[in-house]
Order: sequence, then C-alpha cells, then structure tokens
Amino acid sequence: MTVKVKPETFTLVLFDAGRIAELAAEVAAKVGVTGDITLDVDEPSALGRARVVGIDPVVLYVQGGAMEDPKRPRQLSERNTCEVVGRLLFRVKDRTDPAFGAVPDEDGLSLQQNTAWDAYCLGRLQRLGYEVSKPRRQYHFRTRHGFTDVADAAFERLWTATGLTWADIEALIGETAAAHAAATTPA
Repeated sequence: MTVKVKPETFTLVLFDAGRIAELAAEVAAKVGVTGDITLDVDEPSALGRARVVGIDPVVLYVQGGAMEDPKRPRQLSERNTCEVVGRLLFRVKDRTDPAFGAVPDEDGLSLQQNTAWDAYCLGRLQRLGYEVSKPRRQYHFRTRHGFTDVADAAFERLWTATGLTWADIEALIGETAAAHAAATTPA
C-alpha cells in the first residue's frame, strides 16, 4: 500500500506530508483498507470538512482545519489526523463490503445519516486504540437526532456495535426521528 499526500510540501501550515502519510498508512492497516490511498489536503482551508471522494482507488479530501491542532494554530494534530482519516477509511471499508449494503453517495447523505454513520465509524476507531472524543461526538449526534433517551440509546448502540449494515443504521435513524417528532409535537 502507498499513501500519497497532496500537496507534498505545505507552505501555509506547518504540516509534514511524510508524517501524514505514515499516520494514514498505520490507520489504514488497522482498519483493514488495502490499496493505494491519496489524501488531498486543502491546505488554505481552516475548516474541518472531510469526505471520501473515490473508492477505487481510495481518494480522501480533507480541509486543513480538520488536521490542525486547535491549541497550536497551523500545527499538525496527529490525533485529529488519525481520527479524520480513520473515520473516512471505515466508510471506505463499509462501502466496499457487500454485506454492509448500498449507501447513498456522499453528497446524497442527510445530516442524520452522516452523524449516525460517523458514530459507528468512530466507535470502531476508538476500539482500535485511537483517541476519539466520545462526548463531542454524542453531542453532535444529539443535535441531529434530538436530545432524547431514544437518541442516546441509538448513539450508544452505534458506538459499541460491530457488523452493522446500512439498513441497521437507517433503522436507528428511523427510531430517533420518531422519538424526536414525538418530543417536539405540541400537546
């Protein structure tokens, strides 16, 4: 496997493309993604969007802010880099697993679908030994699925699960949507 980082030399931030490639290769090996990977870093962007652009070969797009250390501007955060790359590589792994089922294109995913799938991906990443902020992710999940006991239980199932399918994730989204609707419907 080879990991190619674009750009090869960073000029606006103090990132090391070689170190990013090492981290991405380590995460890919643990996640179980093989083959060549291109990591396209949008260096000028201080925002944190990241997405899977291609599956075969694997192409990941990451805005520079997603890998930046929030306490040290313009510096690479190895923790954030592993988290964002790991989350995306679990999406690649799921998309290439026939048992997972068909998933809408990245642009076709709703906010609820994104946050639910992220919870599933990041829970697995944490179990591989990577540091992930579960409270931050749970709050993010709640903002999209409602501040209900049902949403909290769904998040916990996603976070601790293995072997889910896209249909399982959609079913949990249906549960949270119904609970949120019931909680916000005037009496």
